Amino acid sequence: MNATPEPAETSSAGSRSIKLWVDIFQALLLICVVGWVLDVPRRLLGLSLYTEQLLSVCLGLSLAISFVSAKFSLRWIGAVGAALSLGICGYITLRYEALSTELALAPVEGIIGSAVLILLVLEATRRSAGGVLVAIILVISAYVFIGPYMPGDFATREVSPERLLVYLGLDTNGMIGTILAVAVLIVVPFTLMGQVLGRTGGAAYFADLAMSSMGRFRGGAAKIAVFGSGLFGMISGAAVSNVVAVGIVTIPLMSRSGFSRTRAAAIEAVGSTGGQLMPPVMGAAAFIMAEFLQVSYGAVCIAAAIPALLYYAALFIHVDLEAAKHKIGAAQVESMPPVGEVLRSGWHFPIPIVFLISTLVWPEFFQIPIERAAIYSTAILIVLSLVFGYRGTRVTPRQMLRAVLDTGRAALDIVLIGAAAGMVVGALNISGISFGLTLQLIAISGENLFVLLLLTAIISIILGMGMPTVSVYVLTASLLAPSIVKLGVSPMAAHMYVMYFGMLSMITPPVAIAAYAAANIARVPGWNAGWTAVVVGWSTFFIPFLFVTEPSMLMNDTWPAIAWDLTRNILGIFIGTAGIVGFAFGVLTTPLRIAFGAAALAILLPPHAFPGAGMLDWIGLGGAVTLLAVNYVQSRSAKQTAPRVAGP
Repeated sequence: MNATPEPAETSSAGSRSIKLWVDIFQALLLICVVGWVLDVPRRLLGLSLYTEQLLSVCLGLSLAISFVSAKFSLRWIGAVGAALSLGICGYITLRYEALSTELALAPVEGIIGSAVLILLVLEATRRSAGGVLVAIILVISAYVFIGPYMPGDFATREVSPERLLVYLGLDTNGMIGTILAVAVLIVVPFTLMGQVLGRTGGAAYFADLAMSSMGRFRGGAAKIAVFGSGLFGMISGAAVSNVVAVGIVTIPLMSRSGFSRTRAAAIEAVGSTGGQLMPPVMGAAAFIMAEFLQVSYGAVCIAAAIPALLYYAALFIHVDLEAAKHKIGAAQVESMPPVGEVLRSGWHFPIPIVFLISTLVWPEFFQIPIERAAIYSTAILIVLSLVFGYRGTRVTPRQMLRAVLDTGRAALDIVLIGAAAGMVVGALNISGISFGLTLQLIAISGENLFVLLLLTAIISIILGMGMPTVSVYVLTASLLAPSIVKLGVSPMAAHMYVMYFGMLSMITPPVAIAAYAAANIARVPGWNAGWTAVVVGWSTFFIPFLFVTEPSMLMNDTWPAIAWDLTRNILGIFIGTAGIVGFAFGVLTTPLRIAFGAAALAILLPPHAFPGAGMLDWIGLGGAVTLLAVNYVQSRSAKQTAPRVAGP
């Protein structure tokens, strides 16, 4: 007589079964993406397929991973969700050519299939990215039917429910469109590279490099956090992942060195958020921006270089002055590896990154698409890591396989958000909502660019509450950026502006996701960490206004103009940060802090913002030099008159 299995055994067997199916779906997803990027179907099999067929397959596999791995009270619900996802997406793949020609007729099979697929994507997105994005999609979809009855510029085109369902589910301007294509064909290869880099010692290499190069200076622990977050952000581009990966080490280290736990969480949150703006990989929103603007991703990276530099320079200045004010010395680390040892042990990690950057900077020479360059870089990294390892540890083939397989789970959120964001764009396009909103925003601002920029910044941060930057960017790029372009701003500057402020929602209360993640590690209230992050990153709220009115800030000017504007703005950030911290060469009195703030504002106001702004800029520069000289003399006098401690 067979024994009845115990509940724990049944649960264990069920978990193994789930892991097996997740691994199978992840493997199939990677095979599809890598095979497509390397053009395997055409070269080896002679198949000519539509990109939308690949997107349908990948969406089905991603939904299956989401439903199978989700924790339902009844396990069969996940199985049914996965089966429906694979079945519908498989049907769309096989019948895509016929369905695409019948879209205008809204066939019954297309309506039913689209409706079910939309519901599956919405549920998976809710579980993956939260309910805010889903709620926005539902509100926009409802407005599609209310819009035709609205007055004036708020009126939209009339769209039938059947037409909307088919358009969102099957049209290339809807779910299976540009944004999903970017998520699948570009973000997945870069996620694969990030996964392999992290598992082969790359994350440890960057952490060691940050520690060895910054740890011995004053405020060393915080500088490790800034430098390490910037390095890790170059290849991750995800704020919360950056906080978790880097903050688990840096936040306790900062706390031990003398920074308060709240400030340590804030510094790490601000540093990790900037990774979305840090070339060469940046965040997924940057890839989508390139598609929106119809420019190369390399052009986006070049435009983002100075804003990223200003972002991290501002944070570095803040932690340095904070450490000087509170006399916080080197990082409290027992065994800090020498820089030379770190560089010798991990010399091979920069090679694939340099190769990737080279393909972005000189595309006409390499002629390699960016997604293929990411695959090649990953292959180089795998070979070098298997041969050389890092600091005496070499990854095994089994561990490498695990890193590769886990890419599917790591990229899952972006793929699902890409499908959901496609629905947003589709609903806006078919109804004309975005056009009406553009006219309304311009009317509300009175065609004043500064008022419009301020209004856009507030809306971007509000839209970003509780949503990933990709979702925020898609919304703001569709709803807000066109109005800024209408007032004469270049499309690159307008889109960079809305992406930047959408990114800053990660550290802006009440829903500051990155700040709350850092606060969880520091064991402090997220509300406090969020507001402290706003103070620490104060200058980051000024930087977007700079590159809207100053083309040099996006590398779109002569080199002397770029160098001058960069130097001037860094000085303005230094002066402003000194005023906020209350320390420059020495402690600042309250009147001096106010004067420093006024000088910083005069410098950071763009010279072409309004008539007379250029003169105000020079007044600010002169005032800054004078104030620094006064504080330097005061600090020297204070040191000379300070009582000396008698020797033994």
